[in-house]
Amino acid sequence: MSTMLETGHRINLEKAAPGLKRVRIGLGWKVNAAEGQAFDLDSSVFLCGKNADDHPVMLSNAHFVYYNHTKSPDGAVVHSGDNRTGDKDGDDEVITVDLARVEPGVVEMPIVVTIHDAEARKQTFGRVNDAYVKVYNDDTGEIIAQYDLDEDYSDKTALQFGSLYRKDGEWRFQAVGAGFKLNLATFIRKLGGTV
Repeated sequence: MSTMLETGHRINLEKAAPGLKRVRIGLGWKVNAAEGQAFDLDSSVFLCGKNADDHPVMLSNAHFVYYNHTKSPDGAVVHSGDNRTGDKDGDDEVITVDLARVEPGVVEMPIVVTIHDAEARKQTFGRVNDAYVKVYNDDTGEIIAQYDLDEDYSDKTALQFGSLYRKDGEWRFQAVGAGFKLNLATFIRKLGGTV
């Protein structure tokens, strides 16, 4: 049975789905694109440890998984690739995580969606509707949790949909829904990476 999450809510995935081995994170959206102008959303996941202030920090640049680098160094996190239109039914982009294979130093994985060339194209999430993140049991296909992002992000160019994180040896998911006026490169630097 699927749990609907609201902003800030958390769920212990392993308690919700005993025996869970792999999760599939499905991200979806609909875009009201202006005529003749491309509007490309890109999902990314950052494999992070924590710094002294308990903030997430990428373990290395290789621990940034997105459409142009589709697998983490440990092979546990795999990105489905870039969907440039967001006009298909179902999930637009998918990230699969083999929980047992995630290296021990990874304690949090922020899941972020940015708009490609947002500043140059003067685009924001104000033209994005019906955005959601679903966490599936990859073995059974069952949706464990879903979070619909229904707030107003009309001046934002990046959104953290959620975060997969490890606490007390168990994997959990938090619905975040935080908007930022950042591009992908700035987000990478914010999490300790270099571009």
